[in-house]
Amino acid sequence: MNLPNGLTLLRIFIVPILVVVLLTPFSENWFGVPRHILGVALFLGAALTDFLDGHFARSRNQVTRLGQLLDPIADKLLISAALISLVENQLAPAWAVVIIIGREFAVTGLRSIAAADGVVISASKMGKFKMLMQVLTVALLIVSSVAGKPPVQNFGRPFPAIEFWSVPELRAAFQHLFGAEPTTASDWQVLLYTAGRAMLWLVVISSCLSMYGYFKSFYRSVVSSVRPDYARQSGKPVAPVVRD
Repeated sequence: MNLPNGLTLLRIFIVPILVVVLLTPFSENWFGVPRHILGVALFLGAALTDFLDGHFARSRNQVTRLGQLLDPIADKLLISAALISLVENQLAPAWAVVIIIGREFAVTGLRSIAAADGVVISASKMGKFKMLMQVLTVALLIVSSVAGKPPVQNFGRPFPAIEFWSVPELRAAFQHLFGAEPTTASDWQVLLYTAGRAMLWLVVISSCLSMYGYFKSFYRSVVSSVRPDYARQSGKPVAPVVRD
């Protein structure tokens, strides 16, 4: 046990607390703090440990097998729990969350198969971009909620970031933002919610693109390494694999 692994375990322990805060009035009843404030603080604090554990592990030369195992598990637990809580609170559509979480299972399976053959598929730049977008999107959607619910009554109707003119609350928020009337706290919640729903599309698209990149790396790294073994066993010639 060392500091990086301790931070990773802390991130795992925060997950059930985050779910309780987002889905129950625990924060208001016990601390008198709105759940979206405490929820976003817990989520961003847990996301910060994801950066710190890797930084300390490299700088202190404390990279361990336990840390390599727990770190991706902690990341997926945190993001999955937060996204599922957003669906329960009607802050995010279920179809988008299914795509994002399904991508995580698919990539984890591919990397596990590759690791079994002694091949390490490192995180891609698109995957890191996707993780950053996930953190920002979840934080925006959490902080924009009102008692755990969306600030606009549009759930199940046209997406506000695409047909924003169809959402009366959003039209009023823009009028206050660029007009003479002062912008209220509810106006900012509507604007943050719209920004979060717009960024959710970026997360879905980047998830699909990064999954394609991992599948491509898996084919080149694992399948291409199996072809020579098959050739030696069968005695058949195999065309060389061309790498970019």
